Amino acid sequence: MKLSLTSAVAALIVATGVTAAQAEGDAAAGEKVFKKCAACHVVDSDDKKVGPSLHNVIGRTAGTTEGFKYSKSMIEAGEGGLVWSEETIGEYLKDPKGYVKGNKMSFAGLKKDEDVANVIAYLKQFSPAE
Repeated sequence: MKLSLTSAVAALIVATGVTAAQAEGDAAAGEKVFKKCAACHVVDSDDKKVGPSLHNVIGRTAGTTEGFKYSKSMIEAGEGGLVWSEETIGEYLKDPKGYVKGNKMSFAGLKKDEDVANVIAYLKQFSPAE
């Protein structure tokens, strides 16, 4: 099947639009996925549980929540310049142990890109604009 230039451009625009929408994520769906995280983390306050608060996490240097005892590797990651952005959180959520080797988080990670995007959209509601 041969596409005309117009059809090819239209297909590219449609495909790009879908990808951009998926990258944005759905905060309501992210709230549901976050239930996997809620046993160890809070997002709406600075309270700590087994894990640090994720309130205002976007833009925060890794390993710096006051009063939380981080692993040496997470502190070193922050000292080395790791700042939690949508991109770095996304990569971390996919493979926490691989992204910061030696960290204390026991969660295996989120396997679906859609779940990652949705959790990030949810977290953004509780963080200042970048």
